[in-house]
Amino acid sequence: MPTEYAVIKSFNNNVVLAEHQGTEKILIKKGIGFGAKPGDRISADTDFERVFVIENPETSQRFKQLIAEIDDRLVGVCEEILHMISSATGEPLDEELHVRLTDHIAFTVFRLQNNDQIENPFMIEIETLYPQEMALAREAIQMLEKALNLHIPEEEAGFIALHIHSLKTKDKLSNTVKYAYICNSALEIIEDELAIEVDRKSLDYARFASHIRYAVERIIKGKPIKNELLPAIKRTYKDSYRMAKMVGKMMAEELYADVPQEELGYLTLHIERLKNALDN
Repeated sequence: MPTEYAVIKSFNNNVVLAEHQGTEKILIKKGIGFGAKPGDRISADTDFERVFVIENPETSQRFKQLIAEIDDRLVGVCEEILHMISSATGEPLDEELHVRLTDHIAFTVFRLQNNDQIENPFMIEIETLYPQEMALAREAIQMLEKALNLHIPEEEAGFIALHIHSLKTKDKLSNTVKYAYICNSALEIIEDELAIEVDRKSLDYARFASHIRYAVERIIKGKPIKNELLPAIKRTYKDSYRMAKMVGKMMAEELYADVPQEELGYLTLHIERLKNALDN
C-alpha cells in the first residue's frame, strides 16, 4: 500500500504542504486544504491536480525560508498561479522560477500594502512582445486580487509576464528584460534622429519591436542570417542605414557582441518602413 501524505500546513482550501516518504511536497487539488490540520493524512492514491517538489537542497532551503516569512494565503495563491501558468503553457515548473516568482509577488504585495507605487517603464514593449504571457499575467493578477482583497496595478502584470516568458523559453530573466530595454532604446534613437514621436501602441511599432526581439535573440545565440540585398539596401536607404548603425552600436554595447552587417541591413528596412508609415 502506498505511503500516505502527512499534512504539514494548509495554505488555503486548495493547496497544502505535506510530507511523503521523507520529502516535503506541495499538493494542489480543489478542496484538499479545507479543514486540513497538521498531522492529517492524505491518501497517496488521491488524484492530485499537481504535486510539486523542490529537489535541489539549496533551492528547497530558500523556499522553506520564504514560505515561513509570508502569509499563508499568499503562498497558496502563488502556488495556484504557478499551476495555472504551467498548465496553460504546457511547461513543467522550473524549481528556480517557482521560488523566484513567489518571492517577486510577495515583495510586490509588501510594497503595495505599504503604499509604494509600482512602475514599469517597459509596459508597452512587454505588451507588444509578449501578448500571450500578458494574458496569463492578467489572469494571475485577478487571482491575487480575489485572494488578498488588494488592488494590483497593471504594471505588475508586465513583470509577471516577463517571468512567464522566461519559463516558456528557458531564457534568463535578465535577457527577457533586455529585449524590452533594447526595443525602447532603439526607438528612442530613431525618434531623436527624426524629431518625431512614434505611437508605441501602433501596428508599425509592434512590427519594429518584434524584429528587434528576434534580432537580439540571433545575436545572443550567434545565429547568422543571410542578406543578399545588403549592398542595394545601403545604397538606396542611406539615412535609414545611418540610423541602423547607431542602433547597432547601442545593441553591441548592451549585448557585448558584434552586430553583423546583415542584421543592420534588415534593421534598415524596418526603420525605412517606420519612416514611411509616419509620412502617410
